Amino acid sequence: MKDTGTKKELTPKQREELLNTLKARFEKNQNRHKGLEWPKVQARLEANPEKLWSLHEMEKTGGEPDVVAHDKKTGEYTFFDCSAETPKAVSASATTAKAWNPAKNTNQRPPPSTWPPPWASSC
Repeated sequence: MKDTGTKKELTPKQREELLNTLKARFEKNQNRHKGLEWPKVQARLEANPEKLWSLHEMEKTGGEPDVVAHDKKTGEYTFFDCSAETPKAVSASATTAKAWNPAKNTNQRPPPSTWPPPWASSC
């Protein structure tokens, strides 16, 4: 596979802003992750810059990623989009999938599936 040169890494400023946002959301919604400690979540995120990039992309599209699970065996934390509304980019993709009609579009492929949700991430 070719390297496209696309860097999936945040600038130090973006990283700091995202971590502050995630920490504030974590503290505000303790009911989603009882028994978890932010410093451990943050350390895991900082060790996985590509995961931070994915969470940043989720934030950019109107999502609100938050920790919803922790696998004690692997140490991974699972993030879901916990926003009250579906992010715009996902909504547009779902609308496209819903509007595709195989009877009318016989020479076209169906739009890509949106499952598993692109905003679900674990680190």
